[in-house]
Amino acid sequence: ALGKGSDLEKAFATAALVYNNHADPEGKLSKSEAKSLLQSQFWHFIQGQENKPKYQEIISSLDEESENKIDFEDFMILLVSLTLMSDLLQEIKNVKTSK
Repeated sequence: ALGKGSDLEKAFATAALVYNNHADPEGKLSKSEAKSLLQSQFWHFIQGQENKPKYQEIISSLDEESENKIDFEDFMILLVSLTLMSDLLQEIKNVKTSK
């Protein structure tokens, strides 16, 4: 459906597809499933972040009551939060400014 979409549209469509492929029939993930999905599919963004307080806060929130479910909106907030604190984001910015 997004064959002619912009890169940004394709990126968000991919995030939605990945989420939906792992979500239960109600469209939700347990917190433990969300953590596992982030660790397997978002590894380059979270690699090396383990000592940052914000990272620890996000991950520990997924460990608390890990059977509780989150919806797509909450999952996207997690993605954005992890992206904003990631060293990879800074590396991407540095590549852009050095061109």
